[in-house]
Amino acid sequence: MPTTLTLKSGTAWADAWQRCLTVAPEAFRDDRVLNLWNAAWQADGRALPAVSPVDGTPVAGPPRLDRVTVRQAVRAALDQHRAWRHVPLPERRARVAATLDALAEHRDLLALLLVWEIGKPWRLARADVDRAVDGVRWYVDGIDTMLDGRAPLDGPVSNIASWNYPMSVLVHALLVQALAGNAVVAKTPTDGGVACLTLATALAAREGIPVTLVSGSGGELSEALVRAPEIGCVSFVGGRDTGAAVATAVADLGKRHILEQEGLNTWGVWNFSDWETLSATVPKLFDYGKQRCTAYPRFVVQRSLFDAFLAAYLPAVRTLRTGHPLAVEHPDDPYPALDFGPVINAAKAKELHDQVAEAIDRGAVPLHRGTPADARFLPGQDTSAYVQPVTLLNPPRSSPLHHAEPFGPVDTIVLVDTEAELLAAMNASNGALVATLSTDERATFDRLAPHIRAFKIGHGVPRSRGDRDELFGGFGASWRGAFVGGDLLVRAVTRGPAGERLPGNFPDHQLVPRPT
Repeated sequence: MPTTLTLKSGTAWADAWQRCLTVAPEAFRDDRVLNLWNAAWQADGRALPAVSPVDGTPVAGPPRLDRVTVRQAVRAALDQHRAWRHVPLPERRARVAATLDALAEHRDLLALLLVWEIGKPWRLARADVDRAVDGVRWYVDGIDTMLDGRAPLDGPVSNIASWNYPMSVLVHALLVQALAGNAVVAKTPTDGGVACLTLATALAAREGIPVTLVSGSGGELSEALVRAPEIGCVSFVGGRDTGAAVATAVADLGKRHILEQEGLNTWGVWNFSDWETLSATVPKLFDYGKQRCTAYPRFVVQRSLFDAFLAAYLPAVRTLRTGHPLAVEHPDDPYPALDFGPVINAAKAKELHDQVAEAIDRGAVPLHRGTPADARFLPGQDTSAYVQPVTLLNPPRSSPLHHAEPFGPVDTIVLVDTEAELLAAMNASNGALVATLSTDERATFDRLAPHIRAFKIGHGVPRSRGDRDELFGGFGASWRGAFVGGDLLVRAVTRGPAGERLPGNFPDHQLVPRPT
């Protein structure tokens, strides 16, 4: 008989919330989180109801502000910026370092909030916190050289980021921007992560970091967070539709910007034979249910190798472990080792189910479909936000799964016969952040890779966003504005010599450094 699972001891949402009230009482109330602006925690905004994707447990929702209040917050952030930019670098460094120590001290609480709010398995939630802390420490150690001859911007940096990496992307960016001499403004993602971000922000604010944290509708707040004259730079991570609107606004205003947008990252297989390595890699590509900007949802496979590819791929994808990230056999057991839990919400799960059904109805061939029976769930729990892994052959061109990133555990495979077809299929989304080509001969990789429209291209290995000195950007519609990573992140949020042209993808120029 299957074992009945239970919630790991001490990990209930109520436990996490009580710990937040104890650690940062200034930022949390019994029933809501607060907004932070004008250097004070404010009990304003309309707190929306929210539920965890993990099992439908009610969690803290974002306290949404109106555009008038956010305009006031942005004006206050400019005052903070004008003071902070004159704080000596050693003091800024010390305050950021103290913030990192506080984040490290509360690492497990931050990770537990990520589990409940966005459904990350424990291993990946802790990694998100660790990447933020370790990544910013690298900048703290090397900031003197990076800021040589540079100055803060004329106004604060406005950050609008997606929900999937609150710590290693958003908090990381905020702290580096502040280290470089800027006040920072952040909007909490609508779909999740508000409690984690509130706690991290509270720890930073205690150390005197000039941070503003607000919640609200992106459409309603964009006038203040994107177009306001006080804003010195806009940093955006999200989808192409919203990103295009932001890009139009910042281009019209001539405003500094960093816009990371989605793209269909592809994995090509051509004249290849190392199937053992590929098979070992496949489960890793499903980390966090492929809800990552650098996930690989598309395989482009040489038709003559399709049988060998399937022999390597299918056994690997059948090993995936999914379910409730906190469900264990005994209350004191270790956290379960899962590849992924839920997607971000039930609406996204339904969207993916509908897209898969429609693609099959129009001719796609289902090669693999996981079942809920394979997953680890608590008795009677809400499973509406879960999607089991799916693999489809040849999705129809009319399907979003053919040309767009699904942001969920859905793989698609396209078969090709020529190198020209391979490249065309790998470039289906007019630009991507990463790509990989598995081919036995280095000469073949060197010949084909320059024609793949991705910023980073791996030879038989996956590429990631990167940490520390690794550059990051995108080609085509996947990126607009300044590239980041390493010293480029600091250059993107500071002023250099007159006439400086930043590496990036801008309306008037494209300057591409050679990524490593």
